[in-house]
Amino acid sequence: MIKVASYNMRKGIGADRRRNPDRILEVLREVDADIIALQEADRRFGARAAVITPHALAEHGDWQAIDVGVRAASLGWHGNAILVRRSARILDCEPIHLPALEPRGAVSADVAIGDTVVRVIGMHLDLSGLWRRRQAHAIMAHVDACTRRLPTVMMGDLNEWTASGGCLRDFGHGYRFAETGPSFHARRPVGRLDRIMVRDMTIVDCGVHHSNTARRASDHLPIWATLAAD
Repeated sequence: MIKVASYNMRKGIGADRRRNPDRILEVLREVDADIIALQEADRRFGARAAVITPHALAEHGDWQAIDVGVRAASLGWHGNAILVRRSARILDCEPIHLPALEPRGAVSADVAIGDTVVRVIGMHLDLSGLWRRRQAHAIMAHVDACTRRLPTVMMGDLNEWTASGGCLRDFGHGYRFAETGPSFHARRPVGRLDRIMVRDMTIVDCGVHHSNTARRASDHLPIWATLAAD
């Protein structure tokens, strides 16, 4: 079994409006997942520099960031990053270009955690429902076009409030959702904007990570799921 998590870290800006990467690292240590999809992991302007530097990640956690090779200073692609255990083997990785009016993207990686090989997609979808659906179809088309079918987990901030419609309905045709619960807003969660979806995997357990640090570190709470390959 593996534990996965998704976290919109809001560029490290917490409830006090201060950027504090150390709080984000503390939350990640609390969640302690094997694979973590991060959203808003990079600064928005300039060189899109990573909020958490590779040095800080190596010094304060058991993870490595998957290098999709787009921007030297970034942790990922359009703020999307995937962290995996240092012991994991990265078999393949690439950015996914998405149709969008504003800069959006997703990241893909094939990862071996022990004897489990899994395809991981990290994403942060548009605020517009029309563009979210187009992006969802682009991501699913990318996965379907892969030569090798693998157990797949998709994670991220989908920005979708409608439980039975929009991009959730589209993803639901081929993927099962982990019923983690609401994760937004961190101080009083009511929205299920963050989602974990799987194909060819069993959801053993799942939830939202609540802690005092998590409620201060970002406007989203992390979600997590324990998975086993079918």
